[in-house]
Amino acid sequence: MTAFQPVIIPESVPPGNQGEAPKVVESLIRQATNVGASDIHLQAHAKGVTVSFRFDGVITPGPELPAEIADRVFGRIKFLAQLKTYQDSMPQDGRIEARLVHSPTDIRVATYPTVTGEKIVLRLFNTGPGKSVEQLGFSNEVASELETFLREPAGMLLLTGPAGSGKTTTIYACLRALAKSGDRHVITIEDPVEQIIPGVMQTEVNEARGLDFAKAARHLLRQDPQALIIGEIRDEETANIAVRAALTGHLVISTLHAGSCNGVLERLLVLCTDHSAVAASLSLVLNQRLMRKLCTECTGNGCATCLQTGYQGRVPVVECLRLTNDSRARIRANALQAIAPKQTLEESARALIQQGVTNAAEKLRILGL
Repeated sequence: MTAFQPVIIPESVPPGNQGEAPKVVESLIRQATNVGASDIHLQAHAKGVTVSFRFDGVITPGPELPAEIADRVFGRIKFLAQLKTYQDSMPQDGRIEARLVHSPTDIRVATYPTVTGEKIVLRLFNTGPGKSVEQLGFSNEVASELETFLREPAGMLLLTGPAGSGKTTTIYACLRALAKSGDRHVITIEDPVEQIIPGVMQTEVNEARGLDFAKAARHLLRQDPQALIIGEIRDEETANIAVRAALTGHLVISTLHAGSCNGVLERLLVLCTDHSAVAASLSLVLNQRLMRKLCTECTGNGCATCLQTGYQGRVPVVECLRLTNDSRARIRANALQAIAPKQTLEESARALIQQGVTNAAEKLRILGL
């Protein structure tokens, strides 16, 4: 594979007057959009600002902004996001409307102070049509299990995996499937709402005002939902609400941070000590990662299409645990070591390598195996 080459922004970065800052901001956003980057990172230091992009889940170097314009660029971003332009010693969060920067998508802004200067991350929201369950790229077996779950009247699906592993994409695909059926009242609790799904009652947590996942879930259960999507289970109260909702006839979908399907079971049993309730409510666990696919234009050798990385696009690697009568009995007995998914992440990754979709180097990067 050709050695990695950084992304180069073709527009020159002018060092001049205050009026140039809007052009620089729009140039960065335009370039990120053109290459399909999900985030823009701007890190201040003594000589200016280092820019990088998250492309297919990997941080990719970009240009340097000179010191004479860096402060104005940061000020412009904060102004557009309705943040305090003078504040650089405390974190801030905001959002830039797409129309303000001629972008196809709204942009989430997060600032944070560091020892070398302020760091700003711009997250580009996905405004495309989104993926269906069939378009997620799951194996036939995993896709079949997920589709079966979505047709069930009640039960709980838990997704796990690190940040950037595709959990949100999977949840929105499930939401589209539920909304398409049109026969259930679907409510979400998200942090934040990243895509608007017609036919779904979507809500956004606001912890600054006291509306966290647990409080939102308690109140929304009074809105007569048939399907409840909770962005993340973070505490005992939310875990117990989710388990109880699944037991009382609701279809529940949520995420829980753990390293494996068995890790999900272990953590859920810590958060919800009623092992029988956990065993009865939980239907399906998916543990997923995203691996980069070999670029089809250069077959992994590096070209302009893939920014000389050899990869373009990503594919999910998933291990799936469908709860059975036997596994439910083991959960009640806290004998989790005897429960195993049908296919491990390593086995799923190996299958993709054999199919020529990705390679061993990417497997090592993602799984360390």
